[in-house]
Amino acid sequence: MNEKKLIGRRIKELRRSKELSQEKLAELAETSPNYLSRMERGTENPTLDMLIKLSNALEVEMWEIFDFGHVTERKALKESLQAFLKTADEPTLRLALKIIRAVAR
Repeated sequence: MNEKKLIGRRIKELRRSKELSQEKLAELAETSPNYLSRMERGTENPTLDMLIKLSNALEVEMWEIFDFGHVTERKALKESLQAFLKTADEPTLRLALKIIRAVAR
């Protein structure tokens, strides 16, 4: 499963755990229900600003949106990370390392 689908699945999981409809979460995050639906299906790339709005609307820390390790097998996680490392440019790698270090604290 690709990363967009994993993030979308996690947003949907968090939304449901808060017993929010797509319409209500979209309203809280100041976006359209259609855009939220596309994010949840993994067909839309949420911006950083949108991820911040979603984490605030869901009342979760940003890292929780990326906490989808339980959804994927260890092998698939390693493959995803390896693919990311091969294709990411240096600024993206630096940002990813900062995020990993922040989460690991």
